[in-house]
Parts: sequence; structure tokens; C-alpha cells
Amino acid sequence: MRSVDYDTEQYQDYARGRALTQQQLGVWINAFEAVLPDRRPLVGLDIGSGTGRFTPALADAFGPVTGIEPSVRMREVARTRSQHPGVRYLAGAAEDMPVPSDSADYALLFLSWHHVQDKTRAAQELTRVLRPGGRLLLRANFSDHHPRPWWLEHFPNGYEVDAALFQPLHEVIAGFTSLGWRVVSFDTVTEPSSGTYGDMLERLRLRTLSFFAQLSPDELETGFRRLEQTVAADPGAPAPVFAEPLLTLELR
Repeated sequence: MRSVDYDTEQYQDYARGRALTQQQLGVWINAFEAVLPDRRPLVGLDIGSGTGRFTPALADAFGPVTGIEPSVRMREVARTRSQHPGVRYLAGAAEDMPVPSDSADYALLFLSWHHVQDKTRAAQELTRVLRPGGRLLLRANFSDHHPRPWWLEHFPNGYEVDAALFQPLHEVIAGFTSLGWRVVSFDTVTEPSSGTYGDMLERLRLRTLSFFAQLSPDELETGFRRLEQTVAADPGAPAPVFAEPLLTLELR
């Protein structure tokens, strides 16, 4: 996987390219609520918080949240976009979080696990910072449980290239259960449509997905040309939805 330097790439367009509607955000908050403890407040960590698309909503729903984000520019955008009193953003990464041991009730990694360079160390760090009974919400793709969004088929070897970014599910689970975690649930969440085919094309053109960093210029040109031809046939049609994996683990 070619890593993305968010301080030089994507940070300016990320919030727009990866924006969620209020309806989509509500679906995810409801999914998280279903697997989190009932008590409130809960102390949360949003790891790989990026431009903060989830952090304020997590704070509203569950209690104070710390966003952990390695990119200076992404943290700057997050702080500019929201001054939520229940949110703070800190420099750090999944492998090295600047928070005390046993200090959080849950952690969310939303499409950030594949960016983690040292997954063994990250699992150990999550074991350190979460309290016993704490929950890990891992919205990740897995090489053997891939949502296969409709637009990938237009890029050369699109499904294969994207799936190669991710671990198989059993490997992720084994990395945590070896440290004393247990699986609470593995399910899928279906977001409402993100708009029309035309809307989706405009967002994809911003190239704020890790997938695009793995392609050559020729592959990008070919893929977007095919995609534009498909969208041109009916740009106002609703973009298809797909089921997205959510793995929940509990620290015993």
C-alpha cells in the first residue's frame, strides 16, 4: 500500500470529499449506540479522526471525545470546522496515543485501520488505553469481506487493488483476541444514498480515498473516463448503497 501524506495531499479536499449527510451520520451513530454500553456519559476516542467528521456527533451522542490524528493539517481543519466543547484533538496515532491508561470507554477507528503501520503495537496500545469492558468499533474493510462499491468496477483491477489494502477479517480478530479481547459482533451497516451518480462522481474526482493513491496516472485516467461515460447516461439517478462492515470487540 502506498501511504498517503495527508499534510501534503487530500487535507484541503478531505472534508468535502468524505462528507456525510445528517441522515448518514445518524445511521452510524445509531449503529454505534447499539453496541456500546447504555450508561452515559462515555469517554471516547476517535482514532484517525481526520477532519472530524464523526467526533462532534460522537460527543453529542455519548460524551466527551478525543480525536487522535497524526496529520497537522487534518487536525487544523477539524478544529476550524468545529469548536465543540466536548471535543479535543491531539497529535498521535493508533500506535502511540497521548492519553492515560484505562481512560476511555470506547474507541472508534472509521476507515483508518488500514493506515496503521504497526498493527500489533496499535492493538497493544488500544489494550492499554481502554478500560476493562471497553469497546472497539472497527469500521474497516476486510480483504474477504469487501463492500465492493459500484464505481470500483470502472478502474483497472479496481476490486483487487482496493481489497489488497485490507487484512482478512480472521487476521484482524486474531490480533486482538490474542491480547484478551472478544468479538461482540460483526455486522454490516447500510448508509443511505450519498446523492446522485453525478454528485458521487464530483466527490470521487477529489480523490480523497486511499484507493486512488495506488493507481498509476494511466489507470486513473482510464477509470475516470469509464466512470464519466457511465454517469453521463443518467447523472441524476440515486447512487447505489452498499453494506459496510462493522466489527465490535470488547476488552475483557
